[in-house]
Amino acid sequence: MTIQIQGPVRVRFAPSPTGFLHVGGARTAIYNDLLRQSVGGAFILRIEDTDKERSDEAMIRQIQSALAWIGVVWDEGPFLQSERLPRHHERAEELLAAGKAYRCFCTPEELDAQREEAQKKGLAFRYPRTCLKLTEEEIAERLAANRPFAVRFRMPDEHITFTDIVRGDMDFPPDALDDFILLRSDGNPTYHMSVVVDDIDMGITHVIRGEDHLSNTPKHVPLFRALGGTVPTFGHLPLILGPDKKRLSKRYGATSVEEFRTEGILPQALYNFMALLGWTPGNDQEILSRDEMIALFDVNRLNASAAVFDKEKLWWMNAQYLSRLDYEALRPHLEPFLAAAGLADADPARLAAAVNLHRSRARTLKELVELILPYFKDELTYDPEASAKFLKDQDLPGHLEILRERWAALPSFDKDALDAALRALAGERGLKPAVLIHPTRMALTAAAQGPPLFDLVEAMGRDASLRHLDHFLAFLRRGAEG
Repeated sequence: MTIQIQGPVRVRFAPSPTGFLHVGGARTAIYNDLLRQSVGGAFILRIEDTDKERSDEAMIRQIQSALAWIGVVWDEGPFLQSERLPRHHERAEELLAAGKAYRCFCTPEELDAQREEAQKKGLAFRYPRTCLKLTEEEIAERLAANRPFAVRFRMPDEHITFTDIVRGDMDFPPDALDDFILLRSDGNPTYHMSVVVDDIDMGITHVIRGEDHLSNTPKHVPLFRALGGTVPTFGHLPLILGPDKKRLSKRYGATSVEEFRTEGILPQALYNFMALLGWTPGNDQEILSRDEMIALFDVNRLNASAAVFDKEKLWWMNAQYLSRLDYEALRPHLEPFLAAAGLADADPARLAAAVNLHRSRARTLKELVELILPYFKDELTYDPEASAKFLKDQDLPGHLEILRERWAALPSFDKDALDAALRALAGERGLKPAVLIHPTRMALTAAAQGPPLFDLVEAMGRDASLRHLDHFLAFLRRGAEG
């Protein structure tokens, strides 16, 4: 089955503001964004906030912030569903007048008793259309007595069929569906009523959403038709699973999108990673620019099987972006982490040099800032265990002291001059250069591994490099005395 989509389209992302934007919602937004960008059209942001007890204005702001951060830009909205309640009531009244919906006076207690009876018989409960059989006189009597009522949709007694972008042809028999509620007895519209009315009024042509809504679609299709709307093309995305192949838990990534921001994940990397959680570009390429994803996006390559969220893969992908983005593109994302580390006012040239030297060795922005901290610290803390072999070398302080003097005297503090001075000293003393290189690296970074030493020293600069050598010499001497 191949589905051809001709633009322009009108797609929507309609989150409920009862919690943070999580990865499943972010992926849904990304696919809607890619579809709109690839064929042209409009992306509508609609906040489904009709559950006033659970909706939170702070969550509305967070959802917008998170979407904007990952790069999903909407063309219209955000529209608040709660502001459209009169329209939902108006359309329910139209259905009542046309005989496509009816008032249901059954009490919750009566319905619960019927549901329990069905369960005892091992049957799925379907509303028996008790109130559909009421005469006009009986309805009038109940209304006159102020009996509370809900409004139910009169489902057609036929198979409900539609073609799903992801799952293919779908068929729901009449006995799988019953007359569902459009307006509750308190007058509030249900999700079904609100979403269909809003989709019609906003001209939505394609609905891409999670598979948890698949059971709603055979209800929505006839409701669209009853309201005189065009049925959109639906696509239901499978679940995102953890590496254990179970429903995604917080341990494996079921967390708010902005927690990844706090961890130091770049928005470009997260967008790229999420786009590939259920879609393939048709080649083996994994690192894709936004323009490349838009050019390659095809709904026919959305997968019907569940995707696995692999945090290690996300961290790997983020490392790829860290190493590929130029410094100017990277700097705005680094700023919160620099500020937290006290480096907001660090020398720009030294900062750029340090970042460019270490960017290929970090997986996150947080790790990158930790790697460049030694360039700006007054003093480092050296681990005696990691420095044990240097503490045992009684001749090392003397070697490093001379190296420090020669580096201090260099007219040009560049990597070629630094390299030549160290190797000359090693030759004079009958040493392999590594005997000086490894402890010098420890002195300057308090770490045993890192970028090429002379690149590191040049980026760190004369003052910081000599200061760290002085502190390391003092550390070695204290160890020898102890």
